[in-house]
Amino acid sequence: MTIPGGDELLFLPLGGAGEIGMNLNLYGHAGKWLMVDLGIGFTDGELPGVEVVMPDPAFIVERRQALCGIVLTHAHEDHLGAVADLWPRLKCPVYATPFAASVLRRKLRDAGLDREVELIEIPLGGRFKVGPFDLEMITMTHSIPEPNALAVRTPLGTVFHTGDWKIDPDPLIGELTDEARLRAIGDEGALAMVCDSTNVFVEGEAGSEAGVRRKLAEIVKARTGRVAVTCFASNLARVESIARAAAAAGRHPVLAGRALQRMVECARECGYLADFPECVDERQSGYLPRERVLYICTGSQGEPRAAMSKIAFGDHPDIVLEKGDTAIFSSRIIPGNERSVGHLHNALVTRGVEVVTDREEPIHVSGHPARDELVRVYQWIRPRIAVPVHGELRHMTEHVALARGCQVPEAVFAPNGSLVRLAPGPAEVVAQVPSGRIARDGDRLVAIDGAAIGERRKLLWNGAIAASIVVNGKGRLAAPPKVTLRGLDDGEDGFAAALVEAAADAVEQAGAADRRDDARLGEIARVALRRIARARTGKKPLTDVHIVRI
Repeated sequence: MTIPGGDELLFLPLGGAGEIGMNLNLYGHAGKWLMVDLGIGFTDGELPGVEVVMPDPAFIVERRQALCGIVLTHAHEDHLGAVADLWPRLKCPVYATPFAASVLRRKLRDAGLDREVELIEIPLGGRFKVGPFDLEMITMTHSIPEPNALAVRTPLGTVFHTGDWKIDPDPLIGELTDEARLRAIGDEGALAMVCDSTNVFVEGEAGSEAGVRRKLAEIVKARTGRVAVTCFASNLARVESIARAAAAAGRHPVLAGRALQRMVECARECGYLADFPECVDERQSGYLPRERVLYICTGSQGEPRAAMSKIAFGDHPDIVLEKGDTAIFSSRIIPGNERSVGHLHNALVTRGVEVVTDREEPIHVSGHPARDELVRVYQWIRPRIAVPVHGELRHMTEHVALARGCQVPEAVFAPNGSLVRLAPGPAEVVAQVPSGRIARDGDRLVAIDGAAIGERRKLLWNGAIAASIVVNGKGRLAAPPKVTLRGLDDGEDGFAAALVEAAADAVEQAGAADRRDDARLGEIARVALRRIARARTGKKPLTDVHIVRI
């Protein structure tokens, strides 16, 4: 099923369904595909040399001529972070509200694509057409300015695509959730709701940013040494709360980290943060008395190159924390980051710094809906079909059960690669298409299951052996083999010497025909080396043999 027919409406997640992050959703109708979001994810260290991964867009790249546009619901990295990487394979217009457009524009400029990508700004609440799809942006609340749900209208029905959202009665920055529009969509009749599953196991409601602002002001005011607060750079309401807490305590806020500085620039460009307290440049902040400074830092997830990590490990050129100072983590730990964040906490404590997290104080609220909020929106929209996304498999399974408990007639479990026919007829998965991940490896994009990443993993865990063997024209040794170890210890048992002996014996014992064939001779030596390595170390190192014939 490559081109959707005019009599059907399809939904296909290629990222973000079965995982949290890397969102890539496709809607198909009347011969065209519409992409909603194109984001990245971050690795937890299992891919050596790789920090950023993203959905593999191969399915839609093969059908690029049918792709009529990319619509971005908001500016979080897991929703727009892959556009600059993958747009050259897609080459279609991109639609976003002003704040997301501002963030994306900077990314495109960095990638040298700002003059190539057709980036179309849509006003908040705007209604517009892309191919056969009649679309409406609907204002929600989340942990970033201008989060949007999307009403996808076709002759076969309306899909309410929530994006990331919560119901915050006092979001501090931006508008309230447009409850009236949500109820109106429900009254019009919604075919389906494609909905965020992140906090489906959390009872009650997510909570409001206003409560966090009050608590942060209280905690900062009680401290006497330097204070450093880290949060997600995109949570500008939180950033503003931290800056105001600093000003109320007689401290000068300092933005530490390029991501924070760029987000604040984007916010001001779009008319937000008009009353943001004046900041001191981080290069000048060391001249301030300890009790008069507050650092707002990137690095809440333990990212090694972020400001908080550099401070904790003594690598920051301008900022120091020491005994009597306080580090506040106004964020949650994203699953998979527990180890890196714990390492960061321990480094700070070793310096005598007090660490305050959301376990000790109510200094964070989620940007995603808890169960009561999910139920409320199901009551407003009243869809015929529920399609959970934006969650691990366990979240999506629980969300299916919750939707059925809300009397939704049909609930579809559709992990990445599940082609769902929403109409006509009952909703069902009608096919599985290839889906996967690709990695940003330096300046290139590579297959996550390709040879390069696979060999790097083996090298990380098993080390490597390289052998150079010089033979004469008849394939006899012209000099002793030279063996080099990487990531392996020679030890006290003469491991390297045993490898040299094994390589020499393998060559000398090879048959005449094998000695005349460099590839075959090299493979015989490689097998011998691996046999010794396995016996002596219990490992299977990457082993390369180079035959030099003179």
